[in-house]
Amino acid sequence: MRLAVRRRVKIGLLLASLALALAPGAWAAPKPRASLTDIENDVMCTICHEPLAVAQSLEADQERAYIRGLIAKGMTKPQIERNLVAQYGEAVLGKPPASGISLTVYILPPAILAIGIAILVVTLPRWRRRTRAAASQPAVAQPTLDPADQARLERELSEYPG
Repeated sequence: MRLAVRRRVKIGLLLASLALALAPGAWAAPKPRASLTDIENDVMCTICHEPLAVAQSLEADQERAYIRGLIAKGMTKPQIERNLVAQYGEAVLGKPPASGISLTVYILPPAILAIGIAILVVTLPRWRRRTRAAASQPAVAQPTLDPADQARLERELSEYPG
């Protein structure tokens, strides 16, 4: 029986890791050249704290001009993002960097999902076994009344006005 539980846990973990490996963007190669619209969606305006794609401040226009200059130099998106961080600080990034404590933002949701799947793989078969065992047990027989009590019950029920 323990072998079956171990097998289910292994299968659950294998399925969870497969789901993580097939997640969109997990194996995507970086683009060699960057575009302004691609970068605008991933960086923030440092003054108004909203995505650069929708920001309408003078600082946002300056950031866009700075990015256009970096694109004209032939830099890739990661190079431009590193340059923006050097120029404006990490507040310019729309997503936290995948390092240090910010790494938990990327690791924690898939880990919670994998743990939840593992828990379901282990507990669902147990619940099913309990349900089947309860259904297969004979129903409890109703206690029978002796004839005197049965006659008294019938008499009292017939006198009830309801």
